[in-house]
Formats: sequence, structure tokens, C-alpha cells
Amino acid sequence: MEPAFLPARDVTSPHTVAQSWWDRNADEYLRDHPSLGEVKFQWGPEGWTEDDLAMIPRVPGRILEVGAGAAQCSRWLAARGDTVIATDISQGMLNAARLLNKRTGIDVPLVQADITALPFAPESFDTVFTSFGALSFLPDLERAFAEIFRVLVPGGTWVYSVTHPFSWVFPDSPYADDLTVIRPYGREIAYVENDSRGTDYAEFPHTIADHVNALAGTGFRIQSMLEPGWPAGNEGTWGAWGPDRGALLPGTLIVSALRPAS
Repeated sequence: MEPAFLPARDVTSPHTVAQSWWDRNADEYLRDHPSLGEVKFQWGPEGWTEDDLAMIPRVPGRILEVGAGAAQCSRWLAARGDTVIATDISQGMLNAARLLNKRTGIDVPLVQADITALPFAPESFDTVFTSFGALSFLPDLERAFAEIFRVLVPGGTWVYSVTHPFSWVFPDSPYADDLTVIRPYGREIAYVENDSRGTDYAEFPHTIADHVNALAGTGFRIQSMLEPGWPAGNEGTWGAWGPDRGALLPGTLIVSALRPAS
């Protein structure tokens, strides 16, 4: 693979690129990240869980997970008695989710769906969430946020976690000695990996302003933004995340937003 940063507009068919990559790499990704577990709600590579942070409303009602991967978070919610549906664009990830449903005995409903075109009626859910799912692979946040807004009931909550926008200016290394700015912040660029066929993988670094403006532009009211630090006792590393770098900079952004009741 040849990694590069290119203008976001030059990445063609980002949905297809993301779906194809996750279909091919789902099993390997899950093997390489055992900390995700099978019945576990983890908000990011730091290891903070929903038990730790309590981001989901106390009375969540009908819940939708988008970009669910193998549905570990949804399975955790179902195990505590919540009503949840998990969606993902990747059939490979949903195949893995079905195997985990069978292995754990927790049969979470699974639907293949694009976050920008969800197959649900308006006002179908009280809570929608994703943990590091879908958003990084979209050049335009507003389309996704508008669709989440549509399927939420008035007064419903949208909660999500993503790579912290500032992380993208540094090398993909967990070590403090490597914290040298190598990329500009705030430009409409995409991180891509190319193979002989063309673009094989693409992520789109969105800024804080991108998140705030897209939420406001679709009618959401931001309730909270969390930048969790590195937890004591976690000595593992995951890409650019680790205790060395994590002691200095946040690696994850968690946002809670409300569809106003009126």
C-alpha cells in the first residue's frame, strides 16, 4: 500500500471503497483487536467503556447502532435489557456479528445499511450511536447527520465517538517523541492507501468546526463534547493511541447531541 494525503474531492466512491475494505479485512481486524471483545461497549482505543462514561441516556428507549462492525456494543446493550438494532455497510462485518450472536447467545438484529440512507421510517429511534463507526469514511458529515436526525424522535439523542480531529496533524505513532506536526489542520484532505487497482482505503479527517457546523446545520443541539484522557493501567498501544502520547494529547472525541423536542 502507498499511503498519501490527497484532496478529498479526488477520492471517488468513498462508500464503495470503505465497504470493500471492511468486507475483505473484517476477520483480520477483529483478530488484531481482541480488546473489542464480544459483548462489550468500548468508546475508543483508550479503553473507556459505557460503564465508565455513561454517554447513552439513562432511559434509551429504541436504540440504533450505525457503523456497528461486529455489534459488540449493541450486544452489550441487549444483554442489559435494551432494545437495539445494529447496522453496518460491510457484509463482512455483519457476517462476523452473526457468528458472535450465535457464540454468545445474544441475538442482536443486524441490518446492512449505509449511514446516509438508512432503511427506517422517520422518528423510529430514541437513541442512535456509533463507536468509531462510519463517520471517518465519509467526506461529508452533514448528509449522515441529517439521516440520523430523520430517524430520531424529537427529543432523541445522537452519540458518537471518532478519532480526535487534532490527531491527524501528527504521525501515526503512539510515542511522544514522534509528536511533530507533519500535516495541516483544517484542510479538506483525505488519507488514502493505494494499490495496483487504485484507492484501496480512505479516511477523511474532519475538524472540530466540521462536527459543530454539521450538527448545527442539520438541527441538532450539542449536549456535550468529551476528550477522554488515557486511563491509568492501560499499557497497550493501538495505532497512534498509547499511554505515552495519551498522557499529552486526546486521541478520541465523543459527542452527544439532541434532536430538539420542538
